[in-house]
Amino acid sequence: MTKLDLFKFVPFRLNRLAAEVSAELSSEYSERYGLDIPEWRVLATLGFRDDACTAQYIAYCTRTHKSTISRAVAHLLDKQLIERVENVDDRRELALQLTRKGHALYEELIPRLLRKEQDILSCLTAAERKEFANALGKIEQQLNLVQTAKDARAKKDAY
Repeated sequence: MTKLDLFKFVPFRLNRLAAEVSAELSSEYSERYGLDIPEWRVLATLGFRDDACTAQYIAYCTRTHKSTISRAVAHLLDKQLIERVENVDDRRELALQLTRKGHALYEELIPRLLRKEQDILSCLTAAERKEFANALGKIEQQLNLVQTAKDARAKKDAY
């Protein structure tokens, strides 16, 4: 019988890394701002965009289950960090966008999270970081994942 060495199995390794990186980053927004990881994903997606988008689109881009996004949206609405607006593409549907309070929080968090990202990647040289980013991009492309702001805008039409 062939055994699977989990510590050499790329999906296992990527999952562990993703979980640990998310936990490290969440230390920057959980205690201070009372946000959990799904709430941050919603804020980050809305902050990254120039226009409103649907919860379904956020679930698609972040690869987070729609019920998890729905709960995060409800909490962020309660905290007045996001608001619902009429979807310009389909008036029967409501889209989401950051409120001024949400924008301010997003702007405050970005430098902190970028510093944390640099801390996490500090074990890599500049060349290794570039190679790592390129390798991730190739895997994302292989799996047809959104990779750029341009891709994200194009996919919005499908969601």
